[in-house]
Amino acid sequence: MKHAQPLGLNRRRVEQLLSKTKGDRSAPSRINFFSHSFLGQSYEPNPLIGSADTAEVFSASFDGFDCVTYIETVLALALASNVDDFTEWLRKIRYERGHIKWERRNHYMTLWIRNNVREGIIRPVSMPAIPTLTRERVLNVVPGLAPQRTRMKCVPKRAVPRLERDLQTGDLIFFASTRKHLDVFHAGIIVRGKKVSMRHASRSKGSVVEQELSDFLATNRMTGVIVIRPQKRG
Repeated sequence: MKHAQPLGLNRRRVEQLLSKTKGDRSAPSRINFFSHSFLGQSYEPNPLIGSADTAEVFSASFDGFDCVTYIETVLALALASNVDDFTEWLRKIRYERGHIKWERRNHYMTLWIRNNVREGIIRPVSMPAIPTLTRERVLNVVPGLAPQRTRMKCVPKRAVPRLERDLQTGDLIFFASTRKHLDVFHAGIIVRGKKVSMRHASRSKGSVVEQELSDFLATNRMTGVIVIRPQKRG
């Protein structure tokens, strides 16, 4: 089924970005390139159009991001071979089974993770030597969306320094909230260099930034982290 072009899509910009990674089939390399391309782009709160009372509009603008749309855009670009491919991947990543409806949008990140694992786009990172916590939450912070129960497993904050040595460029990191009705409060993309850093759309800094992971951990309260690894391109 062919879908209408997303609102805000700049086909020429997508073509230019994809042309620079032509022939590179490494997921970490492509994610590194595309995530770097948006550094400095403005932070945009609530960039998507749709609510319980407003029809969902599928959009693919590069004008501004929140932490989720930044990750979705980078991941869709990393999977894509052409512009239409990019929009199809973005649709599949953002919506349950790709259905463009507000109620099918992956509003909560545990749902986002579960649905994208099912689609074969990402996979959990298993590290048996690292301790984990299991938490159950009833999620109810999205107005108009029925409460839903979720169960999540995360690496406790105190154990993240042990986790860092196993992180790879391109891994997606999700920060588990301490609030009893929210699962994840922020997310970013891991980049390995001399130190482990994270690229993310930061509300406090007002743009997409690269920040040392240890710095983010030191300045934010959290239950722990969830790490997910994108699958290789076919």
